[in-house]
Amino acid sequence: MENHLTHLGKQATRSVSDRRSSEQHKQPFRLLSKFKIHKSKKLFYALSLAVAFLIGTFDFTLAVTATAKNYTELQFAPLPEIKLPKYERFVLENGMVVYLAEDHELPLVSGTAIVRTGDRLEPADKVGLASIVGTVMRTGGTKRHSPDELNEILSQQAAAVETGIGETVGAADFRTLTEDLDKVFGLFAEVLREPVFAQEKLDLTKTQIKENITRRNDNPNNIATREFLKLIYGKDSPYARTPEYATIDRITREDLLNFYQQYFHPNNIILGIAGDFDTKKMRSLIQAKLGDWQPNPNIAKPQLPEVSAANTGGVFFVNQPQLTQSSIRMGHLGGRLDSPDYGALSVLNGVLNGFGGRLFNELRSRQGLTYDVEASWSPNYDYPGLFIAGGQTRSEATVQFIKALQSEIKRIQEQRVTPEELALAKESTLNSLVFDFQYPAQTLSRLMEYEYYGYPADFLFRSQKAVAATTADDVQRVAQQYLKPDNMVTLVVGNQTAIQPPLTQVTPIDVKIPGSSSSIQ
Repeated sequence: MENHLTHLGKQATRSVSDRRSSEQHKQPFRLLSKFKIHKSKKLFYALSLAVAFLIGTFDFTLAVTATAKNYTELQFAPLPEIKLPKYERFVLENGMVVYLAEDHELPLVSGTAIVRTGDRLEPADKVGLASIVGTVMRTGGTKRHSPDELNEILSQQAAAVETGIGETVGAADFRTLTEDLDKVFGLFAEVLREPVFAQEKLDLTKTQIKENITRRNDNPNNIATREFLKLIYGKDSPYARTPEYATIDRITREDLLNFYQQYFHPNNIILGIAGDFDTKKMRSLIQAKLGDWQPNPNIAKPQLPEVSAANTGGVFFVNQPQLTQSSIRMGHLGGRLDSPDYGALSVLNGVLNGFGGRLFNELRSRQGLTYDVEASWSPNYDYPGLFIAGGQTRSEATVQFIKALQSEIKRIQEQRVTPEELALAKESTLNSLVFDFQYPAQTLSRLMEYEYYGYPADFLFRSQKAVAATTADDVQRVAQQYLKPDNMVTLVVGNQTAIQPPLTQVTPIDVKIPGSSSSIQ
């Protein structure tokens, strides 16, 4: 689970050239104080620090030697209970849903507007349209401020306003110091309501996406992830298709305007703001900047694409002769988060993965096949996710890795988990929830997410109870019910001639980029 207000904003911008990481919003600002030290003093300070470090290290080493314990003897204080922060939820007259949560720990405010849209709703012949809308909405400026003016103002305020559209959601977010809230929120409202989609910024974004297409086969893990989705959902599925030169070339400024006008309305938006503000004043600011935005009375919840398994088995191969390792993905179509067995499946993941998990113990520690291996039931909110397993291994160990992974998946169906395995998996799963809900912004983000996808507001607590109640029988039952080791799709990206023994009954996959002259990319 994510741990910041803009979880949905992060997901929305994931497809926009991967321009920001999932951790970007944890620390919106890093205020640095600068000072000068006279050169003669610098040497003195440096020597003093070095001596202090050596003394401290020596003393620490003695202390550790005297008190060292095995990790199994370590004791930790119980983790705090997850509690919902004090928050307000209300709806503007134009239909916009608003969540507010005060948090006065730091003089910062952050917010996200999530929009019911996504690239799964874009036309099949213009794949890439939604992500371009999400990018140029911000980079193209507004009716009142040019792109350069926006950048200059935000830079001077040490603030940020960003937008993006991903697979299942669109988002606009802002981050600012409390003292600049009025100004930055005003710019945020402008970007949300009055983007102009400047042609030169559209052209630039299209060029950048084409450059990304050119380089998309540089990383074998990226190839494996992309092609595996196509094998599971189908190459033409909105959940697997990728932009191509031709689809990007077809996109015009009019397409951007039409897409924006179809989905960006106040009654299609949930706004969440957390930070150092007074709720009464924040409500007035929201009303002043967004309250007169007219709703679209005819907007309807979009019809989601159908999902079915494109393949239910088979071995597929992408030949990359330059590689010394194989990137492997194995799995099949999965399920949704609202499954009644979500809690037990989460514990199943804990048994398989992490330090001390079955895959780590067998494939890494005992057989020495890989540094990193994982298998997890990965559901989605409103469409089926995946069961996906895999990792990387040296070329000559490819077949052994695949067989070992299959064996471990079958073993968890046939062999009951031990009390120790069950306790560790449940504890790690429950503990991870606590760290994902330490701050009001984190919990507010999850509440918005639940409302966006139509889940109950107490879904988190239901999940907690389900994990806590999971038994060894439950883990074995869901493993037998949901995992299909004999019907997994297997994809290998590697050097075909170096894999010994060779893979058999393999279907080759050509990853040549349409419109490119190179046969190996």
